[in-house]
Amino acid sequence: MIKPVSRVVVVTSGKGGVGKTTTSASFATGLA
Repeated sequence: MIKPVSRVVVVTSGKGGVGKTTTSASFATGLA
């Protein structure tokens, strides 16, 4: 039986308004 592979990616920044949500959404779309 093949074990499933899990990945955790963290997008962080010290201040707001730097595009974390946009970057996360684009990355998730690319992996899907």
